[in-house]
Amino acid sequence: MAQNPSPFRNAEQRSRDRQAKKLALMEAAVRMFNTRGFHATSLDDVAGSLGVTKPTVYHYLGNKESVLVECLRFGLKQLLDAATAARAEKGIAADRLRSFLIVYAQVNMSDFGRCVIRTPDEALSGESREVLRGLKRQIHNEMCSLIAEGTADGSIACDDPNLLAFTIAGALNWPARWYEEGHGHSPEDTARRLVDNLAAGFLPRP
Repeated sequence: MAQNPSPFRNAEQRSRDRQAKKLALMEAAVRMFNTRGFHATSLDDVAGSLGVTKPTVYHYLGNKESVLVECLRFGLKQLLDAATAARAEKGIAADRLRSFLIVYAQVNMSDFGRCVIRTPDEALSGESREVLRGLKRQIHNEMCSLIAEGTADGSIACDDPNLLAFTIAGALNWPARWYEEGHGHSPEDTARRLVDNLAAGFLPRP
């Protein structure tokens, strides 16, 4: 005789549920941080937007700074994952760098990427600030490494990878402040056009 399925969720299902709820809270919070600013947003606002209570936010994410840190970590992890994916690609370093930069630009036009760019260091306590600065250094180092590889294989014209990385990042961070979806090109098309413009400066001349 077939056994009736258990009405109780197993550990894997509970873990998925928890992650889905945590992400929903983060998405609600990051949108408010971006539009209102961190200091003008309360956890009551975040909870109310999803029809839950403030203790629910505390349960899944902690206090308001912890919520912000989780949002920033999420955005920075997307950039680190993009660098890892680009490194795994075949071909010349310039192509790998271009792949990374296109995703980099798209992330910065998304809610979590915008939050990374728009959040000043002063909004964080010392410990959180150092953790996030460390992640940002990793991303910068990944970009420098790809540029250096391109210089070595002749696919990138550059005599200072560190300076070029800062130049590129500055250009691709700025859309986090001016880009509005639904006005003009899509995020994907905008990212490609931005990177094409930048590539004209670092690709070798014929």
